[in-house]
Amino acid sequence: MFGHAVGETIEELGALASRLDFVLVPGFKDSGPEHWQSYWQRRTPVFQRIIQRRWDEPDIEHWVDAIVRLLAAGGRPAVLIGHSLGALASACVAADGHERVAGLMLVAPAEPTRFEAEARVPGLSLSVPTLIVASEDDPLMSLRRAEHWARVWGADLVDLGEAGHVNAEAGFGPWPHGLRLLAELARRI
Repeated sequence: MFGHAVGETIEELGALASRLDFVLVPGFKDSGPEHWQSYWQRRTPVFQRIIQRRWDEPDIEHWVDAIVRLLAAGGRPAVLIGHSLGALASACVAADGHERVAGLMLVAPAEPTRFEAEARVPGLSLSVPTLIVASEDDPLMSLRRAEHWARVWGADLVDLGEAGHVNAEAGFGPWPHGLRLLAELARRI
């Protein structure tokens, strides 16, 4: 399933995991078994995943609380890898100044108004290396709005082209390119 080049990326992430934690922050309803976050977690032992009981209740504070609980249990700086609502919650935790957040990979962030989170989502630079991975035809946030948030948060932006919501339904299962993007971000931290 993963090719030789991806195997090298996984090895690199393993080496980076000696100094960084990699935390998966799924979106609304969690990420199913065919989602890239689930593939990554199954195939690579470096990933931790937030746990919560209310995946079907889209209150951003449930996600924020789950991230903070997981971060409280560890000791190394962490890279949060958030998808959709999980990306917004990750940005909130970084903006709140949590001392363990060292970087963010925000994949297909959702428009905050979709989750009544516009008052909670930060409107300032996140002060950690941040990468937004967006799509030209994401139904939950337009590329123009992703560009806006990249400017606001001081983030780099990767445009995947027509990639939908960068989830299993859009054909993103193992997503080796995403692993390479994560490794590039982690090298900067």
